Amino acid sequence: MSNLEGKYSPKDIEEKWYKTWEENGYFHTEPKEGQPKYTVVIPPPNVTGVLHIGHVLNNSIQDTLIRWKRMQGFNTLWMPGTDHAGIATQNKVERKLAEEGKTREDIGREKFIEEVWDWKEKHGGIITKQLRRLGASLDWDRERFTMDDKLADSVKEIFVKLYKDEMIYQGEYIVNWCPRCGTALSDDEVEHEDLGSFLWEIKYPIKDSDEFIVVATTRPETMFGDTGIAVNPNDERYKHLIGKKVILPIVNREIPIIADDYVDLEFGTGIVKMTPAHDPNDFKIGLKHNLEFINVLNENGTMNENATSEYEGMDRFEAREKVLADLKDRKLFVGEKKINHSVGHCYRCNTVIEPRVSKQWFVKMGPLAERAIEVVKNGKVKILPEKWEKVYYNWLDNIRDWCISRQIWWGHRIPAYYCESCGEMVVSKEAPHSCPKCGGEKFRQETDVLDTWFSSWLWPFSTLGWPENTEELKYYYPTDTLVTGADILFFWVARMIMAGLYVMDEIPFENVFLHGIVRDEQGRKMSKSLGNSPDPIEVINKHGADALRFSMLYNTSQGQDVFYSEKLIEMGSNFANKIWNVSKFVLMNLEGFSPADLDVDNLEFELADNWILSKLNQTILEVNRHLEKFALNDAAKEIYEFLWRDFCDWYVEIAKERLYKAQTNNEKETAQFVSWYVLEQGLRLLHPFMPFITEEIWQTLPGTGETIMLSDYPEANPEMISITVDKNFDFIQRVIRAIRNIRTEMNISLGKKLTGIFKSSDGEEEVTLEQNKKYLIKLANLDETLISCEIEKPEMASVAVVDNTEIFIPLDGVIDLEEEKEKLKKEILKFEKELDRVTKKLSNEKFLGKAPADIVEKEKNKEKEFIEKLDKLKKSLEEIL
Repeated sequence: MSNLEGKYSPKDIEEKWYKTWEENGYFHTEPKEGQPKYTVVIPPPNVTGVLHIGHVLNNSIQDTLIRWKRMQGFNTLWMPGTDHAGIATQNKVERKLAEEGKTREDIGREKFIEEVWDWKEKHGGIITKQLRRLGASLDWDRERFTMDDKLADSVKEIFVKLYKDEMIYQGEYIVNWCPRCGTALSDDEVEHEDLGSFLWEIKYPIKDSDEFIVVATTRPETMFGDTGIAVNPNDERYKHLIGKKVILPIVNREIPIIADDYVDLEFGTGIVKMTPAHDPNDFKIGLKHNLEFINVLNENGTMNENATSEYEGMDRFEAREKVLADLKDRKLFVGEKKINHSVGHCYRCNTVIEPRVSKQWFVKMGPLAERAIEVVKNGKVKILPEKWEKVYYNWLDNIRDWCISRQIWWGHRIPAYYCESCGEMVVSKEAPHSCPKCGGEKFRQETDVLDTWFSSWLWPFSTLGWPENTEELKYYYPTDTLVTGADILFFWVARMIMAGLYVMDEIPFENVFLHGIVRDEQGRKMSKSLGNSPDPIEVINKHGADALRFSMLYNTSQGQDVFYSEKLIEMGSNFANKIWNVSKFVLMNLEGFSPADLDVDNLEFELADNWILSKLNQTILEVNRHLEKFALNDAAKEIYEFLWRDFCDWYVEIAKERLYKAQTNNEKETAQFVSWYVLEQGLRLLHPFMPFITEEIWQTLPGTGETIMLSDYPEANPEMISITVDKNFDFIQRVIRAIRNIRTEMNISLGKKLTGIFKSSDGEEEVTLEQNKKYLIKLANLDETLISCEIEKPEMASVAVVDNTEIFIPLDGVIDLEEEKEKLKKEILKFEKELDRVTKKLSNEKFLGKAPADIVEKEKNKEKEFIEKLDKLKKSLEEIL
């Protein structure tokens, strides 16, 4: 046993203990037959990433669950790894090349991939180092990267399997295109934002007529790709036009007028231009009505040759302004209306995306979605909070095929090979030796790579060795819990469920715990652009990882967003200091104490001892119950209230008397044992939430073992929970609080000793007071107590009532009665004036009619506060009159 030195300094202990844990292999695990397992796979952070406050919350939740289960005796595996983040990582390296005056095309694909790997080796490990600072007990021996050879093999394996099962196909379809990244994006990679814009109205002349129709559009620059005009067949205004043709302005190309129920009679002019190559809805109608598909945009967002030579090469938004100007010159511009509409942006670079027809690879999602819906409906996979189930079903019920090809270089290259002799395509894990059609031996591989999410949807089983049937795969799969944000429910969670069922014929995890978003004090989502996101490493340097972890967990209700502030972290920091200081006190008073030599049966337990042991076991029961339900904030609150309020504020204060002034050795030893036992159990309870400080303190306690993280997590002993003990001690606590309130109300200093007179009409309360009056003397600072059922109220006494007991505190000689009377009268007069002012305001009809609701509510709260204050002041005055 050794004492804790000085003030609590997280810097001095955190790095030391993490290094010890990792070097001793405490995080590592191997399959063990007969031992229950608990598996969690980390949502792989981008290899380009750095720790942000959302990561802190996510990984603190995971680590708490893993440490809890490890201490419960489970064979726990928390699988670490990072994602290659195709678009984001490629952008990083392209920017680096741009600083050197180069492009990826300048150096070629092979050299560019080498540059990316080099960048990854130099900068890709930042976030894993930062996770160590947070205390994440990941099995680093099993760390994975989505571009590792083994994971690359799993990607090829499932691609080939899906292709052979006719679940993957190629086709010319409308996709979301990012001109900045130069690649297609899936629907889930497009973030929509409401923007102010205009609805421009344009005249389209009707062929062989002086008439024209008016078309409304938000994207006039795409009109070069118009191949039809659509009206609703039930629109009486335009029925006579169906089948006729109009002349496309500027281009002077004839295009037909068609009828389709898709057209909204109420929107715009009720006439819609059809641009099938640049709008998803127009694409469907174009197929239905056999319209021509004309692409007018280059991959970089500039206009191509189909926009005529006058516009070719122009940026799309520059072309928009020129189109509008040219229409005005030709007297074909009608007007504009301000609107707000949803505009899609690339989730990586925030560039406005362009719907664009191109040849891409797709996965058929319908058949996969059916089973993914079924396993949530039958409860095999539980989504928490349950409110997200409806969102999950809605997305899967309306799912579209997944565009999995990306026109970038960094990523898993699609395993499709084209014969250079005849063009035959062969899909296989490796390049074929000969063409099955012509026998040719030269092939070129598909240049597109797979969507980043295509490798991460295999994460729960690819990280365990699939497609090989490894011991890890057999033992740890399916995993148990997935912890992630609701924002990737579709990107990742639903797809992992589909892949697990398709490949393994088994769910990938049993529980999906979706936590909320971390926001600033104004409710804004943390973002680099707003500059409102703290650097977690700076917070750890200042307050410690334990304080950051505990504060985030304590303040995040299940499924609710958490509002971050510096003050919020100070709460966790103050708690850590409290635990440190009470531990120092307990240790300083354990001289001569040895748990191994103790005979517990000979100890003499008082009410306070039995109460704190009862509260400890109730807390253990509740904490485990909350953790089972993923209510980590409630579990944290139970531990906080027990250790700070019950143990520090009450039990330790009571135990001091026996530790300092015990009449017998047995009396002191009892206080030592209970203090030691409750602290040791409390540290174990707290360890999953605050791993560093609990390890440091636990190691100094007598009778402990190798490491707290491998000790048993506390289990409640029902026999130690006593309703009677709780009731009796609660009564004593309320009596003490009542006396303390009298001190506050009468302005009596805490150091002034008082006489306490107790008149009870309840025999049990009287016995409880008599047997535990030393607690009253100690914690209420009394020099004398009189307890009887026959005592009369003394003159000049302050009174309080607790249950069936009246408490009298004589004031004669304690305070200057005349001075106190005058002081109370002045206070009463002051608050009567304040109350009168507020009452008049609230009875004023003009004020009630004009003032905002929050102002009125504020005045009502003031009125209530003044009434309550006056009642207390008048009661105090009555007691001394």
